[in-house]
Amino acid sequence: MKFFILFLFIFSFISSVQSSQKNNLNNLFDQLQNINNSKSAALLEQKIWSIWNKHPNDLRLTEKLEFGTELMQYGDYNYALKVFSNVLKNDPKWSEAWNKRATLYFLMSQFTNSLNDIDKVLDIEPRHFGALSGQARIFIKLQEYEKAIKSIESALKFYPSFKSRELIPEIERLIKEDSI
Repeated sequence: MKFFILFLFIFSFISSVQSSQKNNLNNLFDQLQNINNSKSAALLEQKIWSIWNKHPNDLRLTEKLEFGTELMQYGDYNYALKVFSNVLKNDPKWSEAWNKRATLYFLMSQFTNSLNDIDKVLDIEPRHFGALSGQARIFIKLQEYEKAIKSIESALKFYPSFKSRELIPEIERLIKEDSI
């Protein structure tokens, strides 16, 4: 009986933390959608990233993600890949772990793998403007310019002042050059 009560307590605590994280994100995205000041938008963006980068109930996974990110920044891509894949094995529902691995695959020029991981990110968190921006950058590299614009436009639905908006005129120029 004690184990059952302990299980219920832990489960309700974890559910509460996840719900709180989701509520915080919803609140921040509501604010982000209605803001037209770039400084305020940047602050909201930082808060969103801060939430995304923290696992909702496992500090150990947060620390592993941070370690993998450091490895990626220092160019140890193979080790970083192992770390991110291990995090995903432990929690395949954490969108930011998929996003970090997608970023790593991008840096490794493994664009198909990166796009596959981005699809997983967007299945879990469709408002992930970082993943949408990464998706656009891959489509630009693959010269799939219309898809790149669609990715950016998707991000702009959730984040109207998103900096990646500035890519659209450049992509449109590339489309015109391709048609000549």
